Amino acid sequence: MLPAAELPLLEETRVRTVTDQVFDLLYDRVVNLTLPPGTRLSEAEVAAQMGVSRQPVRDAFYRLSQLGFIQIRPQRATMVTPISEEAVLQAYFIRSALEESCMRVAAERLTPDQLDALALLLDRQARKVEERDSAGFHVLDDQFHHDICAYAGLGFVWTLIKDNKGHMDRARYLSLSYGADTAFAEHGLILDALRRQDGDGAVAAIRQHLSRIEGIIARLRIDRPQVFG
Repeated sequence: MLPAAELPLLEETRVRTVTDQVFDLLYDRVVNLTLPPGTRLSEAEVAAQMGVSRQPVRDAFYRLSQLGFIQIRPQRATMVTPISEEAVLQAYFIRSALEESCMRVAAERLTPDQLDALALLLDRQARKVEERDSAGFHVLDDQFHHDICAYAGLGFVWTLIKDNKGHMDRARYLSLSYGADTAFAEHGLILDALRRQDGDGAVAAIRQHLSRIEGIIARLRIDRPQVFG
């Protein structure tokens, strides 16, 4: 038997495969609606544009289909799926349960230096709001939530959230043109509660923040009905 000491640490040796890179790029473009619902995707075209063989593209397509982001139809065009309200609400349920639990821990554990780092991050978010940079704000929005989990020693929680929040992100991304100001203000309320070490307050603030997805869906149903299935 191979001695355990001779086995490599996967975290140190794992590299992103071509399939990973194709998947990540297509995932991001589906989520930010660069590839909107109804877009036709071709293995051959994607492979040619990215300079790769068709096999990693086929594998990436399969992973995206398992997440519900594309529909693979034999002998017919592969399509980006419409936004599913059911999938969005399922993602919201998972995310809210995890982040509410994380907030209680974060309220007890975060240090003054970590809280100050979050405040600096909010300053950067404020500039993105002023610049009306929705894409930039979305990145910093994710970083804010990620950093709270990481500072609390719960980085694995953000991994679980990230694996489940894609459908929610598709709807949220469409709302940033008019909702970034509100999201930014709610981040401030979350940080205020964490500074007070107020676990109940932090939970209430994150609950209010994430529950806006229901109002976002209602508005998108009126403004952008074509994106829903």
